[in-house]
Amino acid sequence: IAEGKVRYIAASNFTPARLRESMKFSEDNSLPSYIAVQDLYNLVDRKAYETEMAATVADLGITNIPFYGIARGFLTGKYRPGVTEVDSKRAAGAREYATDKNYAVLSAMDEIAKNHNAPLGAIALGWLRAQPTVSAPIASARTVPQLEEIIQVVELSNEEVEKLSALSA
Repeated sequence: IAEGKVRYIAASNFTPARLRESMKFSEDNSLPSYIAVQDLYNLVDRKAYETEMAATVADLGITNIPFYGIARGFLTGKYRPGVTEVDSKRAAGAREYATDKNYAVLSAMDEIAKNHNAPLGAIALGWLRAQPTVSAPIASARTVPQLEEIIQVVELSNEEVEKLSALSA
């Protein structure tokens, strides 16, 4: 940081206690401290982050730049009941989300996506952007069509955010 090669630092996969301890150490020693965390967080994988880390992030005045924003591809809608094979390196991980509850989330996303004329991946990232401790969700793409699906910016209404939040809680 002092040499200008790094402007800001962030933490990834810290516990709330470790994050607080690290931030205090930086403050006590006049060192640069984290401006963000990078934790797993998405519409169908919320519990771990929301249980403790979200409150810690808010309390410390930093932000989350969550990874797996589209749940390893599950929130793009390509994993549906009856779909047996998907050509993806993340298919096994995405199948962990294959529950009735999460399929209900996809159904609600289908309706919202239709109203916005947008792909499901953009809806998933729109929900993340609406979360108070999130600054910029991370979603990866291997192909141009995948990139085109997640690059569209969708601003969800409060009602849409609340509907998705209630279904995925």
